[in-house]
Amino acid sequence: MTQNSKTGAAFIAGGTIAGAGVSATVGGMGLAGGFGAVGIGATPVAAAGAGAGAAVYGAINAIAQGDAAAFAIMGIGAVGGAGVYSVVGGMGLVAPKVGLAFGIGAVPMAGIGAVVGLAAYGIAKLLDESEISETPAQLFERMEEKVLLMDYYSEAVMELEAFLSGEDLNQKFAVLEVKDELQALKGEFKKKSEFVTPKPSTPNIEAEKISLTTQLPETWRCVRTLKGHLAAVNAIAISPDGTTLVSGSDDRQVNLWNLKTGKWLYTFSGQAEAVLSVAISPDGKQIASGSVDCKISSWEMDTKKFLHTFFYLNSPYSHNGFVNSVVYSPDGAILASGAADKTIRIWGRYTGTVKRTLNGHSDAVLSVTISPDGKTLASGSADQTIRLWDVKTWQQRYILTKHLGAVNTLAITLNSQTLISGSTDATIKLWNLQTGKLLSTLTGHSAAVLSVAISPNGKILASSSRDGIIKLWNLYSGKLLQSLSGCSPVAFSPDGKTLVSGGNGGSIKIWSQIQSFDKFTLDSVLSGEWWEVLGVNQGDHPKDVKLAYRRLARLYHPDVNSCAVVDIPKASMQAINGAYKEFQEQLNAYKCQ
Repeated sequence: MTQNSKTGAAFIAGGTIAGAGVSATVGGMGLAGGFGAVGIGATPVAAAGAGAGAAVYGAINAIAQGDAAAFAIMGIGAVGGAGVYSVVGGMGLVAPKVGLAFGIGAVPMAGIGAVVGLAAYGIAKLLDESEISETPAQLFERMEEKVLLMDYYSEAVMELEAFLSGEDLNQKFAVLEVKDELQALKGEFKKKSEFVTPKPSTPNIEAEKISLTTQLPETWRCVRTLKGHLAAVNAIAISPDGTTLVSGSDDRQVNLWNLKTGKWLYTFSGQAEAVLSVAISPDGKQIASGSVDCKISSWEMDTKKFLHTFFYLNSPYSHNGFVNSVVYSPDGAILASGAADKTIRIWGRYTGTVKRTLNGHSDAVLSVTISPDGKTLASGSADQTIRLWDVKTWQQRYILTKHLGAVNTLAITLNSQTLISGSTDATIKLWNLQTGKLLSTLTGHSAAVLSVAISPNGKILASSSRDGIIKLWNLYSGKLLQSLSGCSPVAFSPDGKTLVSGGNGGSIKIWSQIQSFDKFTLDSVLSGEWWEVLGVNQGDHPKDVKLAYRRLARLYHPDVNSCAVVDIPKASMQAINGAYKEFQEQLNAYKCQ
């Protein structure tokens, strides 16, 4: 192999690895257009990286050798890209979890075609210089094998992390099955309880202070899993009376559920693309959804009748970008929406006409919310800022700039005093809504925070992250109360006794509180099929299942999971171990066939 061919191979390998890194960082992506919507996994992104590397190598060769053929091939590729656009029409690339969304027009398509042509030229030069008869597909197949090695490298890093932390996970999992340890844990808990002496009675206000700064006694368990969507659930909303749940999904459907029984009630159809946001009016009579198709649709809750689409002036769309968030005002008179076109629009609920457009963000608006007192609208954006708007004048009051990543989610406490934000920087921040002052920062998530929700009594904050972990916090002290295995989004019922979250794939998890030992049973912490307990898809690669198992084991191990009910960490580990054992048995049975 010549020196030039080695250089070319290095460019392609570097591009492949860079593509795989982008996929690992950004998460799920999709391509949407008139043909529908398709997902883009790690392999296509790695392939795109390899193509980019080949294109760079081709450009270097063309410039160095003055080869006019390269420019001719680029021209052919550009014409081909424009031809694809004329046939397929407008397209868009979206990665909802990080707020990435932009359109691909005729000019970008021509540019992509030119790059593809240049990549083909680069690969041809590489094969010619290397003096081997290997097709581009065979070349990428070799590169793909290298990409897969990166996953094993990540797994090795996790093993090393466990070793350096001094935890022998396998040994500790075995110890968990020994009854003596359970008795020791119970004895330790009882011993601690004996040393707690009663305190003299204090005035009510002091007693209230103490209760706000100590760990709440409630713990949560998954009591039901709802299955009905065919793809990931992006948004949920609960009716004011707490009886009905609405969910929006990548499968383009909005589903209606009985929250008490878990029964599916109805499916609202009509969105041309994935549904990113849903909302229920304060009177419980109207549902609104925002979609990748750039439209906001609405229906009557009782009759299930389609009402209208919110069209912007003479446009056939509501926004010029994906509608990431919709919310009704407390009085139900208006609907606010935030979109990838960097704008916030205010709509008349009944007429569906636009009243005002708020400009100011320099990137996609990912979340909007209105304070319970109806005075302030808050918007979070991929530009890493939060903007506070006066609802009466629609003037901008404050710009909050402490986050180091996209602001994915917002919530406001019932007293309209505190704003909570979750960001791609993996932090949660609490702000004074009236002054814009940063009050505190909660850290603990290992990946982007995608959704936050506040319990009606204002004591508990729920947050969900891209790593598939839900955390419950004491909102007053900032102390972590419990970690759960679940996905975004999250929402509390109006009575605060139920937490709803996204589950694996197209499922939805319903969580309830446990307040005493009497209500606790060993099978009540994690429930469902083995893949639901481990938070994976049934058909996932074994190495992905193993990584999920190890992550959950570290999360629920009694040494790191303090809980008011001592038996819960042990029961959690039993459920996780049982699920992983069932997976291994099925895997072994499949191998024997």
